[in-house]
Amino acid sequence: MRIENIGKFLKERNIRPSYQRIKVYQYLIEMENHPTVDTIYKALSPSIPTLSKTTVYNTLNIFIERGIVNVLVIEENETRYDANIGLHGHFKCESCNFVYDIDIDDSLLKNKELEGFQIKENHIYFKGICKNCLDTQK
Repeated sequence: MRIENIGKFLKERNIRPSYQRIKVYQYLIEMENHPTVDTIYKALSPSIPTLSKTTVYNTLNIFIERGIVNVLVIEENETRYDANIGLHGHFKCESCNFVYDIDIDDSLLKNKELEGFQIKENHIYFKGICKNCLDTQK
């Protein structure tokens, strides 16, 4: 998605496309690093001196309300954000703290035990040591 398209995308979802909102969403879709508010703020504040952590936090809350960003709470003390709103899981490396997207087969949601239920959210998380860290340890 190009920067011009992000503004249109936000407008279509009734979000005023301010420069700061566009840059926060652009960061989320380009970096795919499941950032925290602090991570986004540190990355964008050098180029946007008027940006505050409160603005980043409020922007993310608007994105969540409009369904274009999901919240990830893999660790109790850490909230991360993900612009990939499609069905997928996450793997968090306990060594490097990177969070990877994991493809999930949608047949999981067709489980007989879930018949008659209305699923509004799903969260599938794995924790462990990623391949890169395991290779480095060898």
